[in-house]
Amino acid sequence: MTLTGDLDGAARRRRPRRVVLLVALTATLSLLCCAGGTAAFFLDGLSNDDQALSTYGCGAGGPLPANGDMPSLSGYSAAQLRNASTIINVGAELKVPPKGWVIAVATAMQESSLTNHGYLGARNDHDSLGLFQQRPSQGWGSPKQVQDPAYASRKFYEKLVKVRGWERMSLTDAAQRVQRSAFPDAYAKHEPDAAQIVNLLADGAARAAGANAALACAAMGEVAASGWTAPVKAGLVSGFRTASRPDHQGVDLGAARGDDILAAAAGTVIVSRCDNDPFPPFRCDRDGSPSTPGCGWYVDIKHADEVITRYCHMLYRPKVQVGQTVAAGQPIGIVGTSGHSSGPHLHFEVHLNGDRGSSGATNPMAWMREKGAPLGTGT
Repeated sequence: MTLTGDLDGAARRRRPRRVVLLVALTATLSLLCCAGGTAAFFLDGLSNDDQALSTYGCGAGGPLPANGDMPSLSGYSAAQLRNASTIINVGAELKVPPKGWVIAVATAMQESSLTNHGYLGARNDHDSLGLFQQRPSQGWGSPKQVQDPAYASRKFYEKLVKVRGWERMSLTDAAQRVQRSAFPDAYAKHEPDAAQIVNLLADGAARAAGANAALACAAMGEVAASGWTAPVKAGLVSGFRTASRPDHQGVDLGAARGDDILAAAAGTVIVSRCDNDPFPPFRCDRDGSPSTPGCGWYVDIKHADEVITRYCHMLYRPKVQVGQTVAAGQPIGIVGTSGHSSGPHLHFEVHLNGDRGSSGATNPMAWMREKGAPLGTGT
């Protein structure tokens, strides 16, 4: 499989013949990355989308009333969205931060598909009832109470906020601490849809970080309720698939040598290596150059819903290993300039549908803004 390449035509023409041959031989292995240092990045220009940094709501407008008209969302009925709205409104009343709303909605999606189930006969899991499939025999309340969406939501939040450090946990860990499910990993897959529902019903609150009293989009070092955070605090210096670099499958962020690189969301490391190890003298234990092929030291992380993020040009061997589970905001490496690069920066990519190649790449600027963790906001 050919992975992402982002050299422009002029850079390809400048490369020595030996490098061209090496890259041709390793097309299915190497990641061709970022030519030029910071000064050169600015000459590449930014795409229109990169420059038009839209303002998104981050929950300040508050949630829609649960007894009002529901907006439409493909795949969900008005009754399901009304139940989700009840969950969100109860969380707001209890002053639970929006991350809790996303956790609660995702939990109800897994337990009941946002449907307020009564007794299901042989299909019932013991005496489980309601949106969260709470069991009266386990102290959640009477059968009538747990089938009241507002009561069930309140009981969920009461247990959630008693979990020490829940705000910093992954969604699936926090939900499992409340629910004690036989399928503890099942909640994670609902996080993207739960965040979308919270955004729809609560003025973009899944993009927010912090307490209800002062909702704002996540700043560097904060994880948005959606579960995403910016990987570095640095300005944007080269955009996604610009006119001058149409094969640039990510964005370059002008972080300084030695800065921490953070995991943009919780997930599992699927790649952690030097892109050029098999082909000396292009190694990653030295600074790269415009004639050095590949991404240098780099990491790929797989997240919920088959989303993959990529982090290139690390200074040293990454801090994480293949198969390791990482949390959003966890340091995974150090900014450097290994591989095809002439200056320290982070090359950051987002891929959809589990496709690590160019056809799966999407604009990281738009993606991260939608998640409430915009890129290029630091200097």
